Amino acid sequence: MQTHAATATVEPAPQGTPGPTDPVARATGLRPLLAEDAAEADRARRLTDRVVDAVTDAGLMRLMTPPGLGGAGTGVRTLLDTATELGRGCASTAWVTGVLNVGNFVASLFPEAAQEEVWGGNPDARTAQVLGVPAKDVEPAAGGVRVTGRWAYMSGSLHADWVGVLLARGPEDGAPGVHFALIPRDELALHDTWQVVGMRGTGSNTMAADRVFVPEHRLLPYLPVLNGELTADDTAAPHRNSLTGVFSLGLLGSLIGGAKAAFDYVSAKAPERPAAGSTYPDQAASPTTQLALAEAATMIDTAQLHARRIADTVDEHALTGSGAETLVRARSRMDSAHVAQLCRSAVDTLITAYGSSAFAETSPLQRIWRDVHVGSRHAGFGMGIPQQVYGRALVGGDPRDISLLV
Repeated sequence: MQTHAATATVEPAPQGTPGPTDPVARATGLRPLLAEDAAEADRARRLTDRVVDAVTDAGLMRLMTPPGLGGAGTGVRTLLDTATELGRGCASTAWVTGVLNVGNFVASLFPEAAQEEVWGGNPDARTAQVLGVPAKDVEPAAGGVRVTGRWAYMSGSLHADWVGVLLARGPEDGAPGVHFALIPRDELALHDTWQVVGMRGTGSNTMAADRVFVPEHRLLPYLPVLNGELTADDTAAPHRNSLTGVFSLGLLGSLIGGAKAAFDYVSAKAPERPAAGSTYPDQAASPTTQLALAEAATMIDTAQLHARRIADTVDEHALTGSGAETLVRARSRMDSAHVAQLCRSAVDTLITAYGSSAFAETSPLQRIWRDVHVGSRHAGFGMGIPQQVYGRALVGGDPRDISLLV
């Protein structure tokens, strides 16, 4: 399949947004601020207000919001490259930005009445979502349902205006099956459960509902979204994608950006650091460091190439209004896992080359190492399932027999 050239899409900045019109360039401009606040986000287990405000003011939370409601309506290649640049400053910020944009993409597939509720009064409204186990305590109610349940690992929960969760409707309400439910954030309780060693600023907490009413227009069947059978109504944003590709790209930019940040730091410090136990004047002169940098650079480049293949494939299908065949979708799932593994391996190689002082609490490398190790083990990338999915597709089997994320 032919893919687009490896350049970021240029989109108009939201009205009143200063600086470059290209979202990737705007993200690059924010990197110093993100890097400055990354340690505080890690310590406080939440992004700083000024970082969230800066990313929002730059229009980077509107990338996949429908243009008719104030968004940019960009493709996922732009989302990937934007998140990668943000990740070079702070992996948690990039992760949250990616997740909230993907949540907005899903919200854009809901009926017009729901979209108007989300963005009618605020084009910067942000939607968090999680593809966890659907809530099963769902009561039919006049004009909708009442749901009780808990959803863990809700990245962006601390900065979302809306959340998208899964629930299972029973046959008694006339619309059985798993559905997305779009719920205002302030109608749910937040439980502070995200107490982990990495990606600490993502606020991936647990959200809970206690008989929360969800009207019918804020319920959407899950499988058509997953399979790319729905198209955003806004013709300026002709997205028609399987959810898996879009969702993974909302995460991968953070990991690639983190690996790039580690590479930049180690290579910049090499001329100043001694090559311990040798007669080389510094690490830059040591063949061991040179080989490590070459290996890490190649892994990062390979990760970015695979991620961009996913993005360009998704965008191509979005623009042509076609659906990717199962083998291509399975390959994208495998590509996502491979990208995550490459980023993790690259960071490990770089930290080994740098030396044990990388693990000093004052070093940004230890935070990057923790972030990439946690992020790369997201359920969508791990447990050997992506390999099984792709392998089954390669021999002509249906990977949907073993995984819903295809």
